[in-house]
Amino acid sequence: MNGQGALGRYGEDVAARMLREAGLDVLARNWRCGRRGEIDILAADGDALVVCEVKTRREGPFQAPMAALTPAKVARLRVLAERWTAEHGGAPPGGVRIDVVGVTLPARGAARVEHARGVA
Repeated sequence: MNGQGALGRYGEDVAARMLREAGLDVLARNWRCGRRGEIDILAADGDALVVCEVKTRREGPFQAPMAALTPAKVARLRVLAERWTAEHGGAPPGGVRIDVVGVTLPARGAARVEHARGVA
């Protein structure tokens, strides 16, 4: 796999660990729905389903990870979330929330992780 794929996998590993440490239950990772796309992480936060988009970047002069969630991506995540809930018994009582986890990798030191809840 290319370096970008390895970077994304690493960021998703960091994000999943952070979500577990925050008390969420990771239900699935890299859930694909045919050609419609993929949800990076699905988690339960109490009685809510969390659709989590993970954006991983190396530190540098480019767009911050948290700014990479476009309206089109949000719309696609909503469609994917509807598909997932339809296949897994319907929407949970707490509803569905879309979160973003941004992982920034500096040249040295530990990754910086930001978790934005309910971004859309």
